[in-house]
Amino acid sequence: MDLSVPSAAIWPLAPIAVGMMLVALDGRRLRSALLVSGVFGLIFFSLLVSWTARYLGPVPWLALTVVEGVLMAIALLPVALAYRWLPRAWPGSRTIVLPLTVAALWTVQELFLGNWPYGGFPWARLGMTQAEGPFAPVVSWLGVSGLSFLMVFVVALLVEVIRGRTWRRIPTLIAPAVTVLVLLFTPLFPTVHSGSMRIAAVQGNGTTGYFDEREQYGVIDAQTEATRPLYGEQVDLVVWPEGGVDYDPFQDPATARRLTRVVTSVDAPLLANSATERGRDIFNTSFLWTAEGTADQLHDKRHPVPFGEYVPNRDFFNALAPDLIGLLQREYTPGSNPPVVNVDGIGVGLAICFDVIYDEVIREGVAAGAQVLVFQTNNADFRGTDENLQQLAFARMRAIETGRSVVNVSTVGTSQIIRPDGSTVSSLDANEAGSLLEDVELRSGLTAGVLLGPWLQLLLLVGGPATLIAAGLSARRRR
Repeated sequence: MDLSVPSAAIWPLAPIAVGMMLVALDGRRLRSALLVSGVFGLIFFSLLVSWTARYLGPVPWLALTVVEGVLMAIALLPVALAYRWLPRAWPGSRTIVLPLTVAALWTVQELFLGNWPYGGFPWARLGMTQAEGPFAPVVSWLGVSGLSFLMVFVVALLVEVIRGRTWRRIPTLIAPAVTVLVLLFTPLFPTVHSGSMRIAAVQGNGTTGYFDEREQYGVIDAQTEATRPLYGEQVDLVVWPEGGVDYDPFQDPATARRLTRVVTSVDAPLLANSATERGRDIFNTSFLWTAEGTADQLHDKRHPVPFGEYVPNRDFFNALAPDLIGLLQREYTPGSNPPVVNVDGIGVGLAICFDVIYDEVIREGVAAGAQVLVFQTNNADFRGTDENLQQLAFARMRAIETGRSVVNVSTVGTSQIIRPDGSTVSSLDANEAGSLLEDVELRSGLTAGVLLGPWLQLLLLVGGPATLIAAGLSARRRR
């Protein structure tokens, strides 16, 4: 499963991994099913999020691996129960009902990990493994959860076909074959071309890592230097990454003057990001800086990263790892303002760093009128790892899901401008200072994936467990 995500990105391995897991769970009692799913979850997450140990050492990596691996193990137990209860309750269910239920329960597991604890961590969704595969357009119709559901459904069907007697295989192959054909030949849901916007994305490659040695105004100086080649060019919007500004420009006049100088030099508004203070609260804030020397349009990060941007239950965790918890002195507050800014009548949807993995942030921006999406991130703490490529794959899937161009800009790379079909317009490699300047296509209209995605999730959340409970009650009566 780990090889199906970047940097390897061998997308066919994802359904193969699912098939192996389903076969391993079938026929097991809860204790042995928990052992099997626990081995899977712990090994998978230890590989998937190994980038968390890049600078902070093994403790954060082991903690995240154990929490997510154990939660995945528990959340996959209903799949094992489905294989026990459904055939016993309804003997003919193995053909269609069982695969549907298994697929729904697998998707419920993804939604569970994506929402709990502390807001969840939806980094390991099956649908997201297909950013470079032929199934990706399905997300524009059904959303990421819909693609996860269909992939598991096809795999579960094929498992049953392979296990069936020879004379039963040909008729039962029809359903998986048709589903695979639909997945392979699904076109992108159409959105409406609405012109273009000339956007510059600037990757300063400054000292933005937590343990980097910083000079005063060193980060903004690096961003400014990488922006200089744009002076004199025709630009509608300049985009800097998360953490591209050292100090709060609303509190530090010198920072404000530097930003205003950049805006007047390039003759375009600047979408930048820094930590900001309002009263006693600290926010991770993106803001649209104008030639007037201020910013009236702000968006605060919705999901500050637990143990990265704030510490939940600080006293408890400080007793466990005081040296690590002591490094985090600032506590970021979750934002509540809309993830969109207006640039000369054009809606620009926003997601700051890991917010790209949360469906509701992306949907809210598009529903509010965003015609292009901008994702700002700071990957400096994960230089030389797969993290930035994994996050870039999520950005690519968001482009396909929403039918919008995406400008994904990082402090240290990889930065890309992505078309609505998920293909790359231009790119800046990691550890390289520079800028991208492109006429970025604008799109309007909502895809079915944006409109139907939440309803499909709700249907699966209710339908999967309800079917399992009904099967359990029926199997008990039969027994």
